[in-house]
Amino acid sequence: MDISIIIVNYRSWKPLLKCLESILSADKANILFEVIVVDNFSNDGQFDFFQNKFKGVVFVQNDTNSGFANGCNLGAKRAKGEYFLFLNPDTVISKNTLDVFYTTSKKHPEIGILSCLLKDKNNRYFNQKNIFPSLFQIFGISRFLYRKTKTRFNTNEEFFYPDWVSGAAIFISKNRFEKLNGWNEDYWLYFEDVEICKKISQQNGKITVTRNTSILHEHGGSSRNDFETEHISKTEVLISKHVYVNNNFSALSKVPAHLFLIVFTIIEKSFLTILSLFLFSNLKLKTNRHILKNLCDYYFNAVKKQTWLSRQSVNYQK
Repeated sequence: MDISIIIVNYRSWKPLLKCLESILSADKANILFEVIVVDNFSNDGQFDFFQNKFKGVVFVQNDTNSGFANGCNLGAKRAKGEYFLFLNPDTVISKNTLDVFYTTSKKHPEIGILSCLLKDKNNRYFNQKNIFPSLFQIFGISRFLYRKTKTRFNTNEEFFYPDWVSGAAIFISKNRFEKLNGWNEDYWLYFEDVEICKKISQQNGKITVTRNTSILHEHGGSSRNDFETEHISKTEVLISKHVYVNNNFSALSKVPAHLFLIVFTIIEKSFLTILSLFLFSNLKLKTNRHILKNLCDYYFNAVKKQTWLSRQSVNYQK
């Protein structure tokens, strides 16, 4: 088996349908691949329908919504391929994507993780000039200014080399993946892709984006498909920042980074919550009320339990 394509799904059946159809329509003359879909306990009656519709796809039903990292690891345990392609359900691959990933990785063994250009439904390309978070680059404005000063991204060559790539499309050899012991299940959602790239970089593997193929990514189509899911997922972005800081920052920078995150996040969400009281019809502002409540609960629990992990994390109970 050349490639195992591993997709973690949670109530994203509509985009998953397009995703699976694109995979089955891909050029595969010279590639043997399998598709494994791990459903994180959607519990909405769709699992059996999809299992019957796509007979050639391996469907695995998780017994809980244990997050992206755990779902990926569960799929990897069933995988037989020489390479793993971790793919979001809200993606549509191009016909040549599998071939490009496989032949490029074979030709360039120095590549630790390979991804490709990502575009939205309006054919606009995502900004993939990603840098690792640090004490002075953990906030949006500072990251933006820092990226403007970096010349390594200003290239029209076949490859470019960001610090990390989105978990929406990550191609990695089974051998490298097993040396990492898989995805870090400290994370329930978000930043697990940043950390896996950091680990590969520390092992001298190149994080690479190829321009030779592209993938359509309906960003948020798998994690923000209703109001409740949206405010939970946006809260988890902030929680996972704390987990990343705790796992990857130096002893000297951890404390100020956590404090900066707490102070600026609470100020921002409080302001937006107050604003939502006057613009109550604006759903995006209303979301901030729930995020603020979720964060206050998280910070209280972090002090009480002495952990930065989300309650949703598989490792929280360990």
